[in-house]
Amino acid sequence: MAEQYKIKVRYNANEVGEVEGLIHSLNLNTVCAEANCPNISECSKKRTATFMILGKYCTRNCSFCNVQHNRPVPVDENEPTNVALAAKKLGLRHVVVTSVTRDDLSDGGAEQFRKTILEIKRICEGATVEVLIPDFLGNTAALDTVLSASPDVLNHNVETVKELYHKVRPQAVYERSLDVLKYCKRTHPEILTKTGFMVGLGESLEQIKQLISDIKAAEVDILTIGQYLRPSKQHAELIRYATESDFLEYKRIAEEAGIKYVVSMPLARSSYKSYEALLAGRK
Repeated sequence: MAEQYKIKVRYNANEVGEVEGLIHSLNLNTVCAEANCPNISECSKKRTATFMILGKYCTRNCSFCNVQHNRPVPVDENEPTNVALAAKKLGLRHVVVTSVTRDDLSDGGAEQFRKTILEIKRICEGATVEVLIPDFLGNTAALDTVLSASPDVLNHNVETVKELYHKVRPQAVYERSLDVLKYCKRTHPEILTKTGFMVGLGESLEQIKQLISDIKAAEVDILTIGQYLRPSKQHAELIRYATESDFLEYKRIAEEAGIKYVVSMPLARSSYKSYEALLAGRK
């Protein structure tokens, strides 16, 4: 059991409500709300959000995640355009798009990602696009579909160390997630690749070092490291809160391994300061 420790965040209901109201008016979802992200108020103040396409019900049931596991909804043909319209109304210069995992679809939802990227580029002139994709069950044709739309950043999270996959991501495969990142960089070296993982689930420092080594071997450009926060008592147990010095140590290890840009802090999440990461990754 983790010792008592407080992480405080500011929450402004008016700011969050304004952005979420716009999102819902276009029949869209955000991972900010569905995953109960602790940075939702900060990002809403900046009028940013991470769009979550392909519905809000996931076909997988990872023990760390607050996104709902349920029977998925039909793919919304208007969703790509609506995401782009929302991004334009918010005045976004950098748009982040993720999705639930859709193992029920033959392409895992890759075509919806492709259409969404292209619509954002069509409607939001000059905007950059980051996609946070599922593993598509390792289907390289699905990856090719997403990559064909030329996102600026291709993100796929490894989430945790190899030894905890059976506990945290039982329907995923550690090597498969790394292979997704390797394939994207090998076939489209001009696209920045990104991944992230959580700490606090019982991993050791040596396991973290090995994970970072594997991430570097996959030629990943950007890495985010954040504290796992247990969404409910039904989710994976929180074993430990990492200290400020721990996060500095993780950052040092990753930078010394040669990863271009590292965000390592308790509230770091996949899309946190994503535009800054994009700029740094391009240097």
